[in-house]
Amino acid sequence: MEFSGSRRRKLRLAGDHRNASYPHSLQFYLQPPTENISLMEFENFAVDRLKLLKTVENLGVSLVKGGDEYQSKLELELRKLKFSYRISDEEKEQRYQLIFASSPSLNGPPQMDVETIYKIPFADALDLFRGRRVYLEDGFAYVPLRDIVAIILNEFRAKLSKALALTARSLPAVQSDERLQPLLKHLSHSYTGQDYSTQGNAGKISLDQIDSLSTKSFPPCMRQLHKALRENHHLRHGGRMQYGLFLKGIGLTLEQALQFWKQEFIRGKMDSDKFDKGYSYNIRHSFGKEGKRTDYTPFSCLKIILTNPPGQGDYHGCPFRHSDPELLKQKLQAYKISPGGISQILDLVKGTHYQVACQKYFEMIHNVDDCGFSLNHPNQFFMESQRILNGGKDIRKESVQSETPQPKTSVQKTKDASSALASLNSSLEMDVEGLEDYFSD
Repeated sequence: MEFSGSRRRKLRLAGDHRNASYPHSLQFYLQPPTENISLMEFENFAVDRLKLLKTVENLGVSLVKGGDEYQSKLELELRKLKFSYRISDEEKEQRYQLIFASSPSLNGPPQMDVETIYKIPFADALDLFRGRRVYLEDGFAYVPLRDIVAIILNEFRAKLSKALALTARSLPAVQSDERLQPLLKHLSHSYTGQDYSTQGNAGKISLDQIDSLSTKSFPPCMRQLHKALRENHHLRHGGRMQYGLFLKGIGLTLEQALQFWKQEFIRGKMDSDKFDKGYSYNIRHSFGKEGKRTDYTPFSCLKIILTNPPGQGDYHGCPFRHSDPELLKQKLQAYKISPGGISQILDLVKGTHYQVACQKYFEMIHNVDDCGFSLNHPNQFFMESQRILNGGKDIRKESVQSETPQPKTSVQKTKDASSALASLNSSLEMDVEGLEDYFSD
């Protein structure tokens, strides 16, 4: 996910109070801001919040809530918030022995320089007080960072519940506003990340590289489309759109795309004239060279999952969303995923966490414990794969021999020469690392 941390270090609204600033990016205010803002600002704030909520949701799915790793990442983010009740080093030094003795969560030898302590009103720490797990002084509770999480969550949950009730009463008025109604209706289904248009990487891969890249760096949705194209020498419109725009996004030029599709369709006994008349126009159209001259961008995961489900004889769509579980299992076995990994992926699919399942697949085929991003786009999958495989270098064009079967009548096996592709720097880091800049002052 892309968080523009520098822009949010001090949020300023361009309304009546241009100098009104908020000290943190995450606010627990009880009264919403009263400044006037433009519809564009409103939409930008809504989209940014959607990104944040999606990141937190993925974190909760990827890690066990309440587990040590999940807890440590939450604590990391709270440190970035610079919570306003954090006490000074001098105040902590004066009371640290008493705080340590009163807080069972501070097990092990005292580490005053490491631990962060918060001073909050006594009434906000009643649960800790009941369990005699907090140090009290003059009506305040001195709470270690690892205990403050539960307090913040309880406080936020209570205020959110009240705010949702008030919002429900206001919905009729909001929905009747013609300016806001379309935005609110489509916001939850909107893709908010990078569009992955070709731009800087156009022409940086060759046609000879596609076969080897399909097994190493393509997400399953594109891998199955490539396999179906090579085997059947044809794809229906939905498959051609999904796969063609993906190839465009990873660097195929218009000339390369025309050559790629024409060569494959001709292998399926289609003559050259029929391809030129029936298919080349659509390819040029997707590159913005025909019709409305719209330069189409590759499909996001959300678009693939939610729109145009595949029918009989189709190969587009998301394998995690649209494949039968048994068929998906067979595919994962063919991709050399371990039995334990297959079980994890199928459990995520069963919980409808399709993008997280694809992210787990990414981690397994690249042998990493944490891929360091939240997956939202097939082209993001490709770029991050190339970043791992090639050490973060720029994509450079090298000739690679094909290793995928060509026509069914003659299967050609050739060795794969080393391809030194790398990613453009992906700006979609929808993970906890991205949240650090988002939350920091």
